[in-house]
Amino acid sequence: MAEKPRILLVEDEDNIAIAIEVLLGRAGYDLVRVSRGDQALPNIRAQQPNLVVLDVTLPGCSGYEVCQRLRSDPSLSHIPVLMMSARVSQAEQRKGLAMGADAFLTKPFAMDDLKGLVARLIEGGPHES
Repeated sequence: MAEKPRILLVEDEDNIAIAIEVLLGRAGYDLVRVSRGDQALPNIRAQQPNLVVLDVTLPGCSGYEVCQRLRSDPSLSHIPVLMMSARVSQAEQRKGLAMGADAFLTKPFAMDDLKGLVARLIEGGPHES
C-alpha cells in the first residue's frame, strides 16, 4: 500500500488542531502538529510533508514569516502551503498569497472546504516556484 500523504499542521489553538487532526486522519492523511511558528521550519525540513497547513497568528513567529522562509529555501519551496486565519480581510488573504501560500482559508471554515482544499493541493503535485 502507498504511504499516506503527510501533512504538517502549524496551529496553536488546541480545539482547532484536534478537529483538523481528526478530520484529516479519517480522510487518510498522516498528520504531524506543532503549535509554534518557530517550530515549523525545523519540522518541515525533518518531515518533508506533502502539505503545510499554517495558521497566521502563532507564538514564536507568524505564519507569514514561516511561509516566506519556506518559499526562499530551494529545498522546501516546492511544498504547498494552506494558510488559515480568523482575520477575514481581503488584505490578510492577499498578504498570505503574496508571501507564497497556495491557498487561504478563513476560520471558522466548513470541514468539507478544508478537505477539498487539502486534497487539491496534495494531488496537484509540486508547484513551480
